[in-house]
Amino acid sequence: MSAASLPAVGQTVVYRKRRNVELAMVLLACTLGLGGWLLTEINLHGHAPTSWMRVSALWIGMAVACHLVVRWRLPYADPLILPCVIALNGLGLAMIHRIDLIPSPPRDDAVMQFVWTGLGMLLFAAVALFVRDPRRLQRFPYLLFIAGVGLLLLPLVPGLGVSTLGANIWIRIGPMSFQPSEVAKILLAFAFAAYLVDKREVLALSGFRLGPIQFPRLRDLGPIALMWVACMLVLVFQNDLGTALLFFGLFVIMLYVATERPGWPIVGAALMAVGGWGAYLFTRHVRVRVSSWLHPFENYDQNLQVISGQFGMAWGGLTGRGWGLGRPGLTPLAKSDFISAAIGEEVGLFGLVAVVMLYAYIVARGLRMALASHDPYLKLLACGLSFTFALQVFAIIGGVTRLLPLTGLTTPFMSQGGSSMIANWTIIGVMLVISHHARRPMVATARLDEPTATDLRLDETHVITAKPVPAGGVTA
Repeated sequence: MSAASLPAVGQTVVYRKRRNVELAMVLLACTLGLGGWLLTEINLHGHAPTSWMRVSALWIGMAVACHLVVRWRLPYADPLILPCVIALNGLGLAMIHRIDLIPSPPRDDAVMQFVWTGLGMLLFAAVALFVRDPRRLQRFPYLLFIAGVGLLLLPLVPGLGVSTLGANIWIRIGPMSFQPSEVAKILLAFAFAAYLVDKREVLALSGFRLGPIQFPRLRDLGPIALMWVACMLVLVFQNDLGTALLFFGLFVIMLYVATERPGWPIVGAALMAVGGWGAYLFTRHVRVRVSSWLHPFENYDQNLQVISGQFGMAWGGLTGRGWGLGRPGLTPLAKSDFISAAIGEEVGLFGLVAVVMLYAYIVARGLRMALASHDPYLKLLACGLSFTFALQVFAIIGGVTRLLPLTGLTTPFMSQGGSSMIANWTIIGVMLVISHHARRPMVATARLDEPTATDLRLDETHVITAKPVPAGGVTA
């Protein structure tokens, strides 16, 4: 912005609240999930379910309640993130219900997923209502880091961790099981942001130059080495390739954003390559994942999940078989790991691309709020939370489509599972709090030589003028 375009003293540059736009988009988003549910019932049974009005009213009421909380407590928050999340959540519920109808008798996993969605929305509302300033956690980077790594490694505790399909990523307390890595990613994002804001000058300015790239000093590699060791423990002892990639990638990306030095991602990529190669040589789990990625048809029984998902998406084609008209139940774990393959089979490649674009839009709006934020900590935290979604979606949908080795991560808001649902709704709450802080009114830079107030519009912004400013002076 040029000096001549700066607003006068007494003017406040604010974003438009756009809460009515959010409400309209929330209602539209609700129709996507309800439409998938009703089409499934009509295509399979020839009529809509008798409870469709009650279920529709409950779903729309929950979504509107989230909107009202945002309208009340976070009036300047981004208006499009919440509708995107509700659309994804509704589509996931509709697809889980569709897969529930395949066995005889039908299952009711969608009902439990609906309960987890309600709990996630309650946590979202709690964050919006009570988390007034996320910067209070900036004072505890090491405590948050210890807690996050502790949760990440908690399934390794004997008697507490349980193994599911070869991966030790769950803990069981009584009748309840939980995936602690979902909470760990929130704590570690806060910890990384706090640490990197404090140390970014040291990490950015010191080091040695090799050609056009400046690399960090060896003594500054401690944090990235510690995170690498933690991820290698997860990869080797928990057999969880996806979580290791997610957390290490998140740390390296946030490190690059904080320092703007390409040497850090180069070092991070080298460390991950070394760790991945060592895991491939010494752990069977990683070898199986790589084999199912490169040569799935060499072992049909071992790679049945990947092969079935590929056949399903190929059968769906561009436009899909239609809700309820495909056979997604032939793919193992279609409700969790391979729900994107089920979406691709029933609504086609166009539908799957639309789902990916919804995730991309959430990430884009998150990065936009990071650019708009005036606080370095909130800026870095918004980047970290946005890249969490980007890395997770890229890893899981890339694995399903065989762009990458299969990682076993969940598809946010869509895959069956309460841990992921609650954690991701909490992240959205934090992102909207940051967005509100970034977009709320702030007094603009003063210009003493501006004779009167002038109107200024920048994208979604407008100017509220408190008082005209006389030439050569500032009013009280």
